[in-house]
Amino acid sequence: MSKIKKEEEYRKTASFRFFRWMKGTKDPYIDQVEIQPGTPHVDSHTLEEIMAEEYRLRERIYDHEQNSALKSFTVIYRIASVVFTLLLIVLMLYLVADLPRIGTVDRPVNNEVSQVYIENGIQDTGAVNVVTGMILNYRAFDTFGETCVLFIATTCVMVLLMKKEEEIRSDQSLNDRLYEPKNDVILQKVAFILVPLIFIFGIYVILNGHLSPGGGFSGGAIIGAGMILYVSAYGFEKMQKFFNEKTYTIVKVTALVTYCLVISYYLYMGANDLENHISLGTPGMIFSAGIILWLNIFVGTEVACTMYAFYALFRRGGL
Repeated sequence: MSKIKKEEEYRKTASFRFFRWMKGTKDPYIDQVEIQPGTPHVDSHTLEEIMAEEYRLRERIYDHEQNSALKSFTVIYRIASVVFTLLLIVLMLYLVADLPRIGTVDRPVNNEVSQVYIENGIQDTGAVNVVTGMILNYRAFDTFGETCVLFIATTCVMVLLMKKEEEIRSDQSLNDRLYEPKNDVILQKVAFILVPLIFIFGIYVILNGHLSPGGGFSGGAIIGAGMILYVSAYGFEKMQKFFNEKTYTIVKVTALVTYCLVISYYLYMGANDLENHISLGTPGMIFSAGIILWLNIFVGTEVACTMYAFYALFRRGGL
């Protein structure tokens, strides 16, 4: 049996120092280096003096009369711009003149691809909505690329604008209620009635995307608008009780990964002439069209999360 050490004895052991360093509670460089903190720099110049000095510097650098290199560059730049514009105009006119006439049979819009979509769409995809069948079946991999674009765009905005929760609370300028009424009774009452209806309508548009006009993109935009209305009425603090950064990450990543797995399985089986065991169902029924219904759900989730994330990040720098 191991002997239980006292806290004073344990603090003197190497294991205590090691685990403290692993947790980040102790910096090994503190009080161990011979360096003194420098004095903060105090600029004695006023803002007006700095701006005036910058203006004089610009005048010296961009002085066309004295700076011969800048003058030559400006002339060459203008000539090159005119030449490039003229070449672009000539190229566009040449391409437009070579296009087929309106109404001719050999136009690209009248090729056999669109004819196959229209004639065999229901048989191949099980979707009554031909557009949805094309986007989420024939060209489902392209739609996956578009969904990845939404994910990457949100990630880039998050990297640029997102702040830690401690910074948001400490900086009063990031308070989302600083310039608005904290409890707008009219807005909250209207949101209390409209938000559930917006969510229901968005879900309806997503689930019926293979039966009628709509789908994941439009339904997700509707749900995202409902989330924005809710957070505008009640604030981020109440929104984060059921939809915070962790929930957002789980939902968004799960939807994207599941979309990838489903479409990869479907394309692999089709490319090798294998049965995918995904029934198309009866056209016109809610549970039909094979993978289209589920892909619409994944796309709608991505779009809704993207809309809300953009709004939250641009408004206060956090979810």
